[in-house]
Amino acid sequence: MKRTAAIVGAGPAGLYLLANLLEADAFRRVDVFEAVPAPFGLVRYGVAPDHPKTRTISKVLAAGFDYADAHYFGNVTVGQDISVADLRRCYDVVVFSTGMRGDRELGIAGEDLPFSFGASELVAWYTGHPDAPKITLPDDLRSAVVIGAGNVALDVARLLARDPDELVGTSMPRPVVDAFKASTLTDVHLVARRGPAQAKFTSPELREIGKLDGVDVVVEPDDLVLSPDDQAEVENRRQAKTTVTVLGEWAERSPNPAARRIHFHFWRRPVRILGDTAVNGVQVEPTRAVPRASAPDTILPAQMVVRAIGYRGTAVPGLPFDDGSGTIPSADGRVVGDDGPLPGMYVTGWLRRGPTGVIGTNRPDAGEVAASILGDLPELPVPDGSPEELTALLDQRNTQLLTWDDWHRLEAYEAELGRPHGGDPIVVDDLETVLRVIAQRT
Repeated sequence: MKRTAAIVGAGPAGLYLLANLLEADAFRRVDVFEAVPAPFGLVRYGVAPDHPKTRTISKVLAAGFDYADAHYFGNVTVGQDISVADLRRCYDVVVFSTGMRGDRELGIAGEDLPFSFGASELVAWYTGHPDAPKITLPDDLRSAVVIGAGNVALDVARLLARDPDELVGTSMPRPVVDAFKASTLTDVHLVARRGPAQAKFTSPELREIGKLDGVDVVVEPDDLVLSPDDQAEVENRRQAKTTVTVLGEWAERSPNPAARRIHFHFWRRPVRILGDTAVNGVQVEPTRAVPRASAPDTILPAQMVVRAIGYRGTAVPGLPFDDGSGTIPSADGRVVGDDGPLPGMYVTGWLRRGPTGVIGTNRPDAGEVAASILGDLPELPVPDGSPEELTALLDQRNTQLLTWDDWHRLEAYEAELGRPHGGDPIVVDDLETVLRVIAQRT
């Protein structure tokens, strides 16, 4: 007897798992539930709009829906439209792959001031996530501080500093492009707690910063003085060597009269965000005593702060949750409660392992979880309900669920929006428009 499975979350983790389960030919039906209308998770709502090549992985991720046994339920939120209990009653297997959309906090004074953002807020806004609050940039924005030493921090710094006219041909929603065009920003300060040898930048993303038209890159030579431990890391890790080399090249360049600048500040940590009614600066202090001989504290001017220090998961109603790690407790992908593994309940992706790795890291992760599922399958209890009953339940609750065909209708509309600009499809960033477009094309 073939079984049934529900996957909650249509990002890379969930869709890699979908492919694994379908290829095993052990399921008569696998249903994928996604809280927003469009699939692909952080591929669509996390990858920077000026990196379209990275988004092409969505074609690979979509392949699972070529199978007749796969079904897409967009615009359906677990915990709101349906419950975990509903899923457990109707499916043999339920897998959660909803990722992480929250931000880690700095835990410093002023963090809650207006125009102090978590990176996920800003990224969701400029990629067009329909649930993202519509952000307004400060009217007097001249300087922004980005806190972090990974690719998300680089993405934010790059998009804030680059020529807004270059964003017209991207997938960025038009209101966001207009906001960047209206911005008077001239300086972006990127602040990292540790040194360049420990930065998590990947080489292509770092080198791209130095190629931005109209943008100068400022690096303090003192920050590149390496300790013996730093030197060992550079010698043993290629990425660290590239980072130190590239930054060293920039430190030696003569300043140019560019309209905008990106400043790298290593060995600093923020201790307070300044301002009464809105951000007006960031106080930072050194994290090492040498070789810097400057004053112990520095005030970086800023009308906007973005913390890019890591994502954090949120609890799913009806499931155990480890608040410390922001993950669902699990063993080999099996969800673990107070009394041990919960039969038929699994987790994959960031919600399982934390926010580590790149898009492709989810492929082996999904393979491990699929192996656990397939190994458990013969012993799992048969559910009382069925997927067909769940579909009927959603209909009774007047849920505006969207199918895979509906996604293709939206996809075609977004392609039409982008065509006059000679660029990528333009993301529609509000649910009302999405539903109207799909209804008109049905």
